[in-house]
Amino acid sequence: MSQQAPARSPPALPVSLAANPRLSAWLKFSSDGQVAISPGKVEIGQGIVTALAQIAAEELDVAPSRVQMVRASTAASPNEGVTSGSLSIQQSGRALRHACAEARQIFLQQAAERLGVDIDALDIEDGTISGPGNVTTSYWELAGEVSLDRDATPGVKPKVAARRTVAGSSIPRIDIPDKVFARPRFIHDQALAEMLHGRVLRPENARAKLVGLNEDGARSADGLVAVVRDGSFAGVVAETEHDAEAALAALRKGTTWSEGEPLPDENDLANFLKAQPCESTIIATKAAASPGAATRTIRRQYTRPYIAHASIAPSCAIAQWTGDRVHVWTHSQGVYLLRADLAIVLKLPVENITVEHMEGAGCYGHNAADDVALDAVLLAKGAGGRPVRAQWSRQGEMSDAPFGAAMAIEVEADLDAQGEIIGWRHSIWSNGHAARPGRAAQPALLAAFELENPFPRMISTNPPQANGGGGDRNAIPLYDFPSWHIESHRLTTMPVRTSALRTLGGQGNVFAIESMLDEIAAERGEDPVAFRLRHLRDERAKDVIRAAAARAGWKPEKRPGIGYGVGFGRYKNTGAYCAVIAEIEGAEDISVRKLTLAVDVGEAINPDGVINQIEGGAIQATSWVLKERVRFDRQRITSTNWTEYPILRFSEVPDVDVELIQRPDMDPVGAGEAAHGPVTAAIANAVFDALGVRVRNLPITRDRIIAAMELT
Repeated sequence: MSQQAPARSPPALPVSLAANPRLSAWLKFSSDGQVAISPGKVEIGQGIVTALAQIAAEELDVAPSRVQMVRASTAASPNEGVTSGSLSIQQSGRALRHACAEARQIFLQQAAERLGVDIDALDIEDGTISGPGNVTTSYWELAGEVSLDRDATPGVKPKVAARRTVAGSSIPRIDIPDKVFARPRFIHDQALAEMLHGRVLRPENARAKLVGLNEDGARSADGLVAVVRDGSFAGVVAETEHDAEAALAALRKGTTWSEGEPLPDENDLANFLKAQPCESTIIATKAAASPGAATRTIRRQYTRPYIAHASIAPSCAIAQWTGDRVHVWTHSQGVYLLRADLAIVLKLPVENITVEHMEGAGCYGHNAADDVALDAVLLAKGAGGRPVRAQWSRQGEMSDAPFGAAMAIEVEADLDAQGEIIGWRHSIWSNGHAARPGRAAQPALLAAFELENPFPRMISTNPPQANGGGGDRNAIPLYDFPSWHIESHRLTTMPVRTSALRTLGGQGNVFAIESMLDEIAAERGEDPVAFRLRHLRDERAKDVIRAAAARAGWKPEKRPGIGYGVGFGRYKNTGAYCAVIAEIEGAEDISVRKLTLAVDVGEAINPDGVINQIEGGAIQATSWVLKERVRFDRQRITSTNWTEYPILRFSEVPDVDVELIQRPDMDPVGAGEAAHGPVTAAIANAVFDALGVRVRNLPITRDRIIAAMELT
């Protein structure tokens, strides 16, 4: 009796298209030879508008110059949540590829009817549809006849990889000319008619409340339009920025604040994190098929500090009220999610709020862009219908925006008599890594906690492992160890405000895993590259390690004061593969001379854009490793300027060399956060190679090296 073949699952729409199936929400053709593409993901410096334009141009068979990318807005754009997690190509790109492929087919059907030819006889070149006998029409001629006001259908087949000519090529980024030639593109440069300027008053001490406010000085300031106060939220609205700054200074002189709440000891963060109440979760367990006998256990602790987003330009937003409706211009990464939180705070239906994206200073995580949007909305209530532009100060940006969470990570490895790893345990203590707007019944915006009737302060959570995890991101080893136990302890208190920073917990966990592997390899006297390859089964993982090692000439001849280290990771354990060879010099301070990277992102839509993202991530990670650390005493954040919170200078930027492994037949994954963990580990391992000192606490400064030497 023959067995019946199992039924195939029906094809499904890409996730973003399934959530927003109307084709007309994604693209519109005009009679003037242009196609407007409207994704829900936003440009934050990562070049995503260029890559998405390439996907659309490819599937529609039009020149990229015909593609007009529309900024995300809650008034018209598909709701794609938040631009984060290196998911724009995976989510928006797949949705656009499908939507454009289907639109192309719809237009071909209409052209076939108009021209009286078989649809299979038609070709499209730069939007012109032609057939036998030189009959032609175009998208632009048919735009008035074809309605895309219909839902996408599953089963549409985009172009096969071998036929793509635009996607997969390096074309110039379309957002760069405006920035090079100083044409207004950033929200900071936006000027609306009759626009006013706002500034918000905030305390120096953590969570201090405003208990007294004398407004007389501010009300006598030139150009003042309004003093706005609601509980501990207070600010000024004035005709010019200079007037707003002067009025704010005068208002500050009339304030009385409560003492605030104490902050932890920044020099003992590991013990602080371990002592706090927490929610403990077992992330993964694996039992050995044939348990071996452990003859010794190596235990190590690795830490990273709180890290600031440190956006070069402080956060900015514009808001304008018209009756009971408000329009907000923002560089938030999630316009719909921000709108949801604004609706809660303002007690308005979401239909009364329009949130429109404009580019701002890159942040790569949850910085103050959403907070300043609510500031602008509240200040604009006192503006009589005129738009109000609110901008934070450098001090505010460095002290009041959410930080990347500090982490303490303990790793234990059981070794058998031959020094082989037979057991692995990994424990993380950290605040949650996500407190973005729009994801809870309560708002996550700073001013919402300061109102006369305040909302409760949100305690950061961790995304589930299925979405990449938070503090536990990348904590499960990619290596083939016989057994492991991974657990995460998320703090349920939050004296220092934390939320999403690029990689979430991935940087800390890859640093810990890769450092521990290096320590074991060094004890065994085994080459660290060979040691990693021996413990990996994933051929794509092996390929990036081999490629980086070969490109760097691993391992160069030993020279005094020069060290080489390797690091490897796969973003979220499901995304891009990245391997790094770091070359450092240990003199008075550590300097990173060169980073050689190999990366595999599957299909690379814009190879130059991928390399740019990896280079940027490598440089940012270098800054984190060598310099960045939020400083505070027991009352306040003290690293509120570039002196107290130094970042990597141009003169300190290493040579970054990237090899991109092209896999056009594989689904694309994001590149933005792939480099950080591997670069961190590679630098730390290179420091050990150069100095014989293992620094397990970031950042790797002169003081940290001296402290590690004293423990050796």
